[in-house]
Amino acid sequence: MICKVKQAKPYPDYPLTWHAGNRQWLKKIKGKQHYFGADADKALASYLDCRDDLHAGREPKAKQDVLTVGELCNRFLLARRADVTSGELSAKSWHDYAYTSKLVIAALGRTRTVEDLGPADFASLRAKLGEGRAATTLAGHVTRTRVMLRWAADNELLKQPVRMGANFREPSKSVLRKHRAASGGKMLEIEQVLTLLESADVTMRAMILLGLNCGYGNADVGRLRNSMLDLEAGWAAFTRPKTGIARKAALWPETVAAVKVAIAQRPKPMHRADDDRVFLTRTGLPYCKEVEMPAVDGTAGPCVDNPVTRAFAKLAARLGLAGKGFYHLRHVCETIGGGSRDQVAVNHIMGHADASMASVYRERIDDGRLIDVAEHIRRWLYGDKAAVPPTHELAAV
Repeated sequence: MICKVKQAKPYPDYPLTWHAGNRQWLKKIKGKQHYFGADADKALASYLDCRDDLHAGREPKAKQDVLTVGELCNRFLLARRADVTSGELSAKSWHDYAYTSKLVIAALGRTRTVEDLGPADFASLRAKLGEGRAATTLAGHVTRTRVMLRWAADNELLKQPVRMGANFREPSKSVLRKHRAASGGKMLEIEQVLTLLESADVTMRAMILLGLNCGYGNADVGRLRNSMLDLEAGWAAFTRPKTGIARKAALWPETVAAVKVAIAQRPKPMHRADDDRVFLTRTGLPYCKEVEMPAVDGTAGPCVDNPVTRAFAKLAARLGLAGKGFYHLRHVCETIGGGSRDQVAVNHIMGHADASMASVYRERIDDGRLIDVAEHIRRWLYGDKAAVPPTHELAAV
């Protein structure tokens, strides 16, 4: 008697179905069942190799020893997914690669042999990647495509180098500067910030103040935990997830008060792991979490779901500030903080990497310098209405 063991799909959108009797993954196409083996990853790769022929009613061609565009994208995404698991790549970066892969496959064709591509193909690809997109977006797609091709060469998946030509390049710095100037940059002025603060709910108001005061982005406030804050002493210490660089900031009294109110009104967490989160959605879930999303040809991977982005965009649009995003607050912190004339302290607050030799020898930054930067931004925002600067404890959090 055969024991039929049910096998769960690796992720909800996995295109194959487990057959308990044969103990293989299968796909029913045109009324016929096709089996692809017991290993989920290998079965998916085998299905993708012959999918087009099977759905067209053709006998699958014998697999040739060539790398297609579709296979390149899938292999790259599978390899980089392991980097997300190890913490070497962010989920957002993985999702950006997945989106670029979709565009590359659509433009060049899934079954096109990579080694057959030439300068004319990449010139056409660049044109399609730029259609209806900003120069900065085009630059990202070009860079990620180059990274994928370099990865294929480094892993000896190509018999000969791919000639991309001189035209397949990022937009020039002058073009990027002109685009930035035309778009008006990502700065929020005092009146706009005050309007946002006055109209925001308790949670969003605390988040906005953390963005201005500490240079936190939308993912930062979503990941923020109580253990990273010392509200009594007025300090925040949060290592930047993207780079692993330590950050520390002196908190304004307005920020401390707003965060305390937000914590007091925080919904009950749905999961015990989120007990220490500063902010939770109305359903008790984190404001920043990773979810599985299909990427290319059935390959799934992590994507960051961040309700902070949507909530801020909704608030901004209601106030006539459509196009302004939560990350603009980080630009304000950097721009106004620079007016303190202590860029080293600003970099520490922002979590920016410093490639100079000075950073190799610099063991710490005096807390007084961090307080000066915080107070400079605070005076810019509140002016004469700013309360007397708080007394911060000069001990590390």
